[in-house]
Amino acid sequence: MNIHLPFLPERTKRPRETGLTMMMDKGLSICEAESFIESAGDYTDLIKIAFGTGVFAKNIETKIKLYQQAGIRVHFGGTLFEAFIVRNHFDEFRLFLDKYGIDTVEVSDGSMTIPHDKKLAYIRILSEQATVLSEVGSKMQGVVISPETWVNHMKGELEAGAWKVIAEARESGTIGIYHTDGSADKELIHQLDSEIGHDRILWEAPNKNQQVWFIRQFGANVNLGNVATSEVVALESLRLGLRGDTFFDFLPDDLQHLKQI
Repeated sequence: MNIHLPFLPERTKRPRETGLTMMMDKGLSICEAESFIESAGDYTDLIKIAFGTGVFAKNIETKIKLYQQAGIRVHFGGTLFEAFIVRNHFDEFRLFLDKYGIDTVEVSDGSMTIPHDKKLAYIRILSEQATVLSEVGSKMQGVVISPETWVNHMKGELEAGAWKVIAEARESGTIGIYHTDGSADKELIHQLDSEIGHDRILWEAPNKNQQVWFIRQFGANVNLGNVATSEVVALESLRLGLRGDTFFDFLPDDLQHLKQI
């Protein structure tokens, strides 16, 4: 902090177990990655090399090392995992992780069907090699998953060795834990919180209104993912009540009367 200001919520410190921010790297250059680290690295815990770009993106090894040296965990998008699995290349995927010194891995089945017992087996194996983030939910519009299935899959994947489970929303924020208009599926989210615990879930929240909703529901140290590169600092402002949307959320009652109606 540049100055002490009272009534700011206490943020957890890196390396964090809660209050995680995951940024999506959709093709930053080395120069852009260095600039990001300078401006927003302290507020970032995880960086996803988005989609399957890890296969072809330039200078990927250099960029991964830059992020890791800044104390940020790096993982490839779950789509890349699925691209290997659909080709029956699981062993090759494990070698690919080792090649780039990746110690965090995302396991998903949002683009293809993987029997759940098989997905659990992948998690068990990979958890011996790296920290596992396991994503639950489909990337396909119109695919309906019952709340009971969400809960059962999350519980099973945590028991299999996942560090956190990711609640799917895609980068659009219009499926999974959200309705097609981007609003939160409150009933589903509250059931997941009740039966899993919000601290064990990384909630994909690419849009500001979604980030605000989660901060108001679960506090400054809620885990949020799929945050755009340019929005990490803005999200930290929301977490601290230093942006209009959450300005009064952490102030004491005797200051609430100053809120504009």
